Amino acid sequence: MTDRTTTAAADGLAIAGLTPLSSCDWPGRLVATAFLQGCPWRCTYCHNAAILDPRTPGVVPWSDVRDLLARRRGLLDGVVFSGGEPTRQAGLVDAAREVRDAGFLVGLHTGGAYPRRLEALLPHVDWVGFDVKAPARLYRAITRAGGPTTSADATFRSLALVLASGVDVQVRTTVDPTVLAPADVDELTATLAGLGVRDHVRQEVRPDGTTDEYRQALASVRRVPSAV
Repeated sequence: MTDRTTTAAADGLAIAGLTPLSSCDWPGRLVATAFLQGCPWRCTYCHNAAILDPRTPGVVPWSDVRDLLARRRGLLDGVVFSGGEPTRQAGLVDAAREVRDAGFLVGLHTGGAYPRRLEALLPHVDWVGFDVKAPARLYRAITRAGGPTTSADATFRSLALVLASGVDVQVRTTVDPTVLAPADVDELTATLAGLGVRDHVRQEVRPDGTTDEYRQALASVRRVPSAV
């Protein structure tokens, strides 16, 4: 049974959107996906620009998620918290605990921007889709935030926490060809393998929802030279 303190904390989540049924946000699971508002990074290829600003209030109350789970008991495996960067929000631990108490699994999409909050959350998570964007030296070129290695430091600290926790994890890299050469991606794969990552998925970047500037840059690097 969920206590009132936990409920109040979860009710404070700023949720930008809710997908009632997804088969692609957690491999092999049918889930509802909650997209949490706010992110500290401004990644080149981000297609969710509308949910980056942490000052923007949520549009989906937590009670809608709670009601959805009550209706989908036995039909859904769990809830995935995505973003934005979901670990930015302090109420996420209590929301995850509530989902677990209701008999559902908890999945998380994160780039690892907040290691301390992630550490507190991990005991209440069953699976993590972890986003590693680049080798550390190229991180800022993609996240466009912090010092030369600030975002990379946070990501790799968080990844170490996830790997040490034993929680099932899939590490994903969206390959941005405006920043990453094939050799850079191979370097990252080798680095991750050395850290103990066994499931590294390379994802092709999609221009949908990105800025005009990025679409133009992407088209430029993807353009096939004309035959002479």
